[in-house]
Amino acid sequence: MTKKKDSSKVREVRIYSLATTANECIVFLEEVEGERLIPIWIGLAEGQAIAVRFSGIVLPRPLTHDLLLASYKTLGWDVNKIVVTDLKENTFYANIHVTRGTEEILVDSRPSDAIAVAVRAGCKMYVRERVFERCQVLNKPISEDEVETFKDELQNLKPEDIYKDLQQSKKKRKKKEEEGDDE
Repeated sequence: MTKKKDSSKVREVRIYSLATTANECIVFLEEVEGERLIPIWIGLAEGQAIAVRFSGIVLPRPLTHDLLLASYKTLGWDVNKIVVTDLKENTFYANIHVTRGTEEILVDSRPSDAIAVAVRAGCKMYVRERVFERCQVLNKPISEDEVETFKDELQNLKPEDIYKDLQQSKKKRKKKEEEGDDE
């Protein structure tokens, strides 16, 4: 029996990559503790706003997302986190969670704007499990460190290590078959 994941749970993510085409951008979000990537198509302006923040370029005047964050702060609110909440008819939805003292409000947002605000605020980003379930999810390629670790483990592997697992699987199958005959 496969254990079903709770679709209301959130998974922490970070930006894995940002790709640009002729008329749009794709931001790839990766699970912090997992191997899944989610591609979200966003506009060029939002992609540029995210890229500017990562490039370290200091602009003489604030961009829209800088202005939004400054407005929150001026009004006494802090951006706590952003959550990509849903995917309906190929449209992603998100919330910006802002807090003031013990009060929290959720601000409806496009994911691209929420991400652009999050990178400026330095807050955590999350994706609901149901979004992973509803969209085309990619798996992260393995890193060079993982390849080296795997090679090291192979060098230390003995044939009986492999056979032991096969023998245990065979015993489990045989036991299931025997139990099935009694019914």
